[in-house]
Amino acid sequence: MSNPVRTLVLGGARSGKSAHAEALFSPGSPVRYVATARRDHTDIDWESRIDQHRVRRPAHWSTVETAADDDLERTLRNDNSTDTLVDDLGTWLTGEFDRRGAWDAPRGTITPAVDALIESVRDYRGSLVLVSPEVGLAVIPETRSGRLFRDEIGSLNARVAAVCDRVVLVVAGLPLVLKEPSA
Repeated sequence: MSNPVRTLVLGGARSGKSAHAEALFSPGSPVRYVATARRDHTDIDWESRIDQHRVRRPAHWSTVETAADDDLERTLRNDNSTDTLVDDLGTWLTGEFDRRGAWDAPRGTITPAVDALIESVRDYRGSLVLVSPEVGLAVIPETRSGRLFRDEIGSLNARVAAVCDRVVLVVAGLPLVLKEPSA
């Protein structure tokens, strides 16, 4: 990426959104990869997914795992000029619900964390690419937690899109640009 741009890359499961986001950075350029997923050594499938992402990343990229301290906003604020890829906002959101015990709490419990994240994205000065799941195109989840997650990720995606310069939706491995930087 030549000029600093904040980009949101949306897509469904296995849509190619992470690979597309990774390809937005110039080959050989230093990138900070911020991984938000929590490791679960008892879940072989989950660990395999994390390993697939890890193997695909260039060796010269640095990796920060925010799941250890659950503070993506602070990670972005502490260094807001390094070219950064955040993968992904869905696992960050899940971690926030877990950390705050908010799955059964009233809606809005995680709003302060979302507000802080939005501010850190808005104020970011380097190239920033955020990956997030688009789950609003599916059926209505049967469980309260499923509906809560779907509603909150939809709201989060809309708010992040509003402060990003570029928004891309990846479907079946094909990127569709929804928003471009203003000229």
